[in-house]
Amino acid sequence: MAIEAVKAYFKQYGRDNDVLEFEVSSATVELAAQALQVIPARIAKTLSFRQESGCILVVAAGDARIDNSKFKAEFGIKPKMLTPAEVLEWTGHAVGGVCPFAIENQNVTIYTDISLNRFETVFPACGSSNSAIELHCDELYQYAQALKWVDVCKNWQE
Repeated sequence: MAIEAVKAYFKQYGRDNDVLEFEVSSATVELAAQALQVIPARIAKTLSFRQESGCILVVAAGDARIDNSKFKAEFGIKPKMLTPAEVLEWTGHAVGGVCPFAIENQNVTIYTDISLNRFETVFPACGSSNSAIELHCDELYQYAQALKWVDVCKNWQE
């Protein structure tokens, strides 16, 4: 189970007991926001894109949308999302619980989008469709082992 892998991953940071599990689904931004009783923008969604030799994960705010031109400028390719089967294959997490944690595939690169930085804490999923963890943005960056902060989203600026 992916959530067990994520909990084991967080154990090295002493954060395995901070993983929240809900009685209700948190598989979408809206459902996660309802389960956590926060605004949808504070949900840190993980988006997965195809690249030549693997995949790119971008963790972005719940209200942000990928900006095709910014994405192409940053990564040199057009954004093409993975199919649900490809997401599971590359990340080990099923759609609805995709997160940037416990990714063992070396051909997956992880980035965090600046849309998250307007919040003190955010809530990424933890490998299942009914889980999350509250993290400061610097913790998210660290625990995700992100390569860098990027600016590839739109529709989030206040």
